[in-house]
Amino acid sequence: MPDKEEQEKPLAAGAYHHINIEQTNAFSGEGKAHHRRNCIKCGGCAAAIILITVTVILVLMLTIFHVKDPVLKINSLNFKGLNSSANFGPGGYNLTVEADVSVKNPNVASFKFVNATTKLYYNGSIIGETTSPSGHVRARRTLQTEVLIVVDKMMEVGGLKGRSILRINLCMRIYGNVKITNGIKKSFVLSTDCTMNVNVSSHGIQDWNC
Repeated sequence: MPDKEEQEKPLAAGAYHHINIEQTNAFSGEGKAHHRRNCIKCGGCAAAIILITVTVILVLMLTIFHVKDPVLKINSLNFKGLNSSANFGPGGYNLTVEADVSVKNPNVASFKFVNATTKLYYNGSIIGETTSPSGHVRARRTLQTEVLIVVDKMMEVGGLKGRSILRINLCMRIYGNVKITNGIKKSFVLSTDCTMNVNVSSHGIQDWNC
């Protein structure tokens, strides 16, 4: 009998160790599964954050950070001192043109311009020009100003005396830029070209096209 008990003890110990190995494997499997679930959760959160960030950046680029073109418009023109007998003879240089101009800035940052040039042409020749000083148009505002052009080169253009209608061309250029951030900046050249027929007697403008 003592021999049998001594022989059974190693068997019991072996069974005990076998159970421990199975439990250890089970715990190890659960740990791996738990770790895998945590990795999946972390990966999902990271992907969601990246997707949200990219979406926000795209929305900002297409809305707030999207730089739009400012709009230059000549609202009206007024010719002063235009007279066929007074202006086209010797010493007749008292013709001026007043242009009511507006610049609309649709952006979230100011539109800054360095200069603006305005030229008047008759038959392809310049009869007057002026340069306006630099300035800026505040964000989402419209700047309205008056540009005065002195026509001082009439005598250099032939075939004016006795005409009742003058075909005039007006060209205006504004050079500037919009800077939203250090990395988002865009330069613009705003321009408008207008043609019109000017009645010498009435100073009226006909067939105005810009």
